[in-house]
Amino acid sequence: MSSLKLEKIASKFLNHQVKLVLAESCTGGLVSKTFTDIPGSSAWFDSGFVTYSNSSKINLLQVSPNALEKFGAVSQEIANAMALGAEANSSANFSIAITGIAGPGGGTKSKPVGTVFISFVYQKKIIHEYHLSLSGTREEIRMGTLNFIISELDKLTFNIQI
Repeated sequence: MSSLKLEKIASKFLNHQVKLVLAESCTGGLVSKTFTDIPGSSAWFDSGFVTYSNSSKINLLQVSPNALEKFGAVSQEIANAMALGAEANSSANFSIAITGIAGPGGGTKSKPVGTVFISFVYQKKIIHEYHLSLSGTREEIRMGTLNFIISELDKLTFNIQI
């Protein structure tokens, strides 16, 4: 991942007055760490929630227990709920949520290791949903998710309409 690309994204967030909040599960704070490694990130990065357990998703992001039961923690519906909850519980106007199975265990036939769901929310509206099917080690799946998000933000920030 290029630090130049990260700086470009940071500049776009600043120029468009966009504040970011993250809700991370399978990435365990990796995306938040990467963004807060950028000097001056406090001008555009509001906060990050690492909600690994279902109870933390419920308590910190107001994810519905019924939705967790119905769809499972690793689903697009829960990624969307996490993103909406993160924005609602922060001072940010743009949120990203990530939930998935990084492995090496935990996968099922319908949701194998490497299944990742991501949601982008801007001003309380879901603007992008992503379903990734990654392969590799736990670290490779997490890094693949991070790199995908950076790539999508690099494209997306050109099109943010204020």
